[in-house]
Amino acid sequence: MNNKMNRREFVQLTVAGSALCLGGSGILAFGANPKGSRLISPGCRGTKVKVARIYIGTSGGLWPKPKLDFRKEIQFYESEFAKLKDELSDVEFVVDRLISSADQVGPFKSKLKEADGILVIHLSMGIRSILNEILSVGKPTVVFAVPYSGHGWTGFGALQKQELGARMECMLTSDYKQLAVAIRPFRAIHHLREAKILNVTTRSFTGYANAMKNKFGTEIKRIELEQVLDAYNAVSNSKAKAETERWTKEAVKVVEPSTSDIFKSCKLALALENLLDAEDATVMTIDCYGTMWDKTIKLPAYPCLGFTRLNNMGLGGICESDLRSAMTHIILQGLSGKPGFISDPTVDESNNSIILAHCLGTTKMDGPAGPAAPYKLRTVMERREGVTPQVFMRIGQKVTQAKLVGTDFLPYFTGEVIDAPDIDRGCRTKITVKVDGDVETLWKNWSSGLHRQTCYGDITKELEYFCRFKEIKMVNEAV
Repeated sequence: MNNKMNRREFVQLTVAGSALCLGGSGILAFGANPKGSRLISPGCRGTKVKVARIYIGTSGGLWPKPKLDFRKEIQFYESEFAKLKDELSDVEFVVDRLISSADQVGPFKSKLKEADGILVIHLSMGIRSILNEILSVGKPTVVFAVPYSGHGWTGFGALQKQELGARMECMLTSDYKQLAVAIRPFRAIHHLREAKILNVTTRSFTGYANAMKNKFGTEIKRIELEQVLDAYNAVSNSKAKAETERWTKEAVKVVEPSTSDIFKSCKLALALENLLDAEDATVMTIDCYGTMWDKTIKLPAYPCLGFTRLNNMGLGGICESDLRSAMTHIILQGLSGKPGFISDPTVDESNNSIILAHCLGTTKMDGPAGPAAPYKLRTVMERREGVTPQVFMRIGQKVTQAKLVGTDFLPYFTGEVIDAPDIDRGCRTKITVKVDGDVETLWKNWSSGLHRQTCYGDITKELEYFCRFKEIKMVNEAV
């Protein structure tokens, strides 16, 4: 797909099979299970991830065997890629060919430079000069090498330490499903470049926005309160009422909020989606505890429910004008196909755990095509007003927490959810995470503020690849 679609068209394509469409209709808000790939993010504004797929092997190589039939080898790989078509349906292979000598790389260098990343599939020994020529392009490159593909791996580690190999990662495995994993960091890079974040605030963020644009290509745009109010007033009461009925019906319980409060929150939720659509944007954040919620400037409702809804759709709803969490959300979403959960943490050394809490909970933590978690409708805890889903996440789930700090530092840790507390302390949605490592070490190493983003799954390897490609220092704070 070379023609760029708008965000609405891409969302509709990637959630084909859903009975709902965009335009304020409640898509993916609850248990709907569309047939789109869990790794496709509508937040990508409609362009495909461009990958150069290059098979490399030399006719004189004796490993894995003399007279290796490259045609059959490529046919086998094509069958493996076919098994992964759902996970790769947002990928366009802009170069797809066999290279058998270094001089064959030259004619394709311009195409390689256009790619988000290069996937090199190692077929036989004797490929070092070919690989060096590919790496000279300077694009993020993953080398996939199964056992018996050759002895090149003995030099890969040393090559990574050289300038030529600084953007090279390697997968030495017989697990062909890892071919999809190899492309995930390219997807995150692509999504960052395509992403547009809308920030509703009166605070200045020009320096940060310029830094993100220069490093990652991400656009951050200010939205005035008047634009939000206009979008809110443009939503029909009938659509807001239908949305209210859906959220109320699907809730385990409505605890504090009135029907009127839920209605206003749902109307704002539809307005936020329409704002993203009008701006061809992907992520929304609002200074909801600051400049958008004081005595003179006020939103018609808290945005929590609307943010949940955007996260459920594969877009992004981010609390408190937290631009660092917004950037991290895009990265995690690109690497895993799943949204992040922003949290205010508190520590419990008695069971080596950290409790992650926030009033904004997302019901589709497995991604838009995954199951929906149960939730209650609650008020925002600190202010005892508004509407937010209190979500009960899955116990036993592995998670990764991370935060992009500046342009070149990413602290992270991993763990397992051992509880989803339902108590009257702290923010509404909570998970207790048993830390992989030592929680005392974690809190002593903690830096760069309170908020972090947590997603389902251990995506350490994908983060490592991404951070190497984007020259980011990645640090596990729990070890």
